[in-house]
Amino acid sequence: MNQVHIQEIECLLVLAEELHFGRTARRLGCSQSRVSQLIASLERRVGVRLVDRTSRSVGLSRFGAQFADEVRPAYETLNTVVAQARERASSGTLRRLSIGFHGSVYEELTEAFRRLRAHHDVTLALCEIPLGSPFSAVLDGRIDAVVAELPVNDPALTIGFHFPPQDRLLAVSSAHPLARGDRADVEELAGLDMIHPIGDAPDYWMAARVPHRTPLGAPIRSTAGMTTVQEGLALVASGEHGMLVCRPLAERASRSDVRYLPVEGLDEPSQMGLIWRTDRTTPQLLVLSQLLQEEFTRAKETEPIPV
Repeated sequence: MNQVHIQEIECLLVLAEELHFGRTARRLGCSQSRVSQLIASLERRVGVRLVDRTSRSVGLSRFGAQFADEVRPAYETLNTVVAQARERASSGTLRRLSIGFHGSVYEELTEAFRRLRAHHDVTLALCEIPLGSPFSAVLDGRIDAVVAELPVNDPALTIGFHFPPQDRLLAVSSAHPLARGDRADVEELAGLDMIHPIGDAPDYWMAARVPHRTPLGAPIRSTAGMTTVQEGLALVASGEHGMLVCRPLAERASRSDVRYLPVEGLDEPSQMGLIWRTDRTTPQLLVLSQLLQEEFTRAKETEPIPV
């Protein structure tokens, strides 16, 4: 196989900037004859002339300029990966994971993060992702994994850990007639304007946040969107809107102008998952998944027994 060597690519890219064999040689720390050898070798491998040179000037051929433009991003990416590996090696850190979060960051999650760093030499970077775009950053490769609401119906994504399911509650204004009762019926969602997340999430994921119809077939209206939970709660408090939230969020976001009601007939709970790209499964993510399993098992075992 006629493989291209990285030194040849580097030489071409430096020459494309300098347009001078002497300056290119000085930057690379080699002789001009070595620069000529590397360029000639690359031209043989590619099968076309890449550099036009005369006694007075040096320049890339039309194909050479195109080839340099196409190969530069891959070369820069490789340099970045090598630099990151060198930095991790010098600091004694084996890996850095970037984790997006969507909704609650449970205590068990932060404890799993602590153990991952302390016992497995993995550092973590956390970032909050847009409410209505749970998977984009993972699919684009901007982050390694995300803690986001389920479901996930995409073979490109893997659910590494299922968090315990949580009850879903209906948030309504304290002045709304439904707020006078202790609970709501799922069919009463049809009388509200339900708030939906704004983003590029798949349709099936959006439908899980706001069902299109009640179990008896009544359409559920949803004309208002939100980009943050606090924006959604403000809309709820101001009028006829409703919003489905998980119980942990309701417990954290207590406010006098919003009531949270259990919903009779709403069978689907709220559940989070640790999600990553299937083709980017790493040992570190698998370890994190195992640590989460251990933390939530321990938390369940230490729960007080109801009297």
